[in-house]
Amino acid sequence: MPDLNIAAANRKLVKRLTLTVVAMFGFGYALVPLYDILCEVTGFTGRTGVVAAQDVGEMDQNRVVKVEFLASTSSNLNWEFRPLVKSMEVHPGGVYEVSYYARNRSNAATIGQARPSVTPTKASLYFSKTECFCFTNQKFDAGEGREMPVRFVVGEQLPGEISTLTLSYQFFNVESSG
Repeated sequence: MPDLNIAAANRKLVKRLTLTVVAMFGFGYALVPLYDILCEVTGFTGRTGVVAAQDVGEMDQNRVVKVEFLASTSSNLNWEFRPLVKSMEVHPGGVYEVSYYARNRSNAATIGQARPSVTPTKASLYFSKTECFCFTNQKFDAGEGREMPVRFVVGEQLPGEISTLTLSYQFFNVESSG
């Protein structure tokens, strides 16, 4: 009899452990969409919006905001990546363009994806792009380099206490081919 109780207890334990593993996998799988929802609800994304060029409001000629540009790559992406200008002064509501330069330093074709971020985080709610290389994956052949434009608007409703914001991109390796 005691052996039957131990066997039953072991089966019950195996079922619980299996259920725990499945639940942990499910939670891990759902974490990214849940995080995106949380960030969207709270507004703490650091991500920028997208706006059509015809939807841009009026330019505030009385206010100047400094926009700084940064660039980095993930450790598994052998690319040179940098903004062509370090900063520029803009008027909220105006459409501006800046270019970044990227070059594949490897000897194989590589596909990368850029993720934008704006700081301070509150400013990301007022920073929108009409054109950006970050909208799609970028394929670079071995040794290939090119300029990539970003067209953006800083919204007129940007809080007055924000006089400088930083647009940063990080390129990630999506896949290698070749």
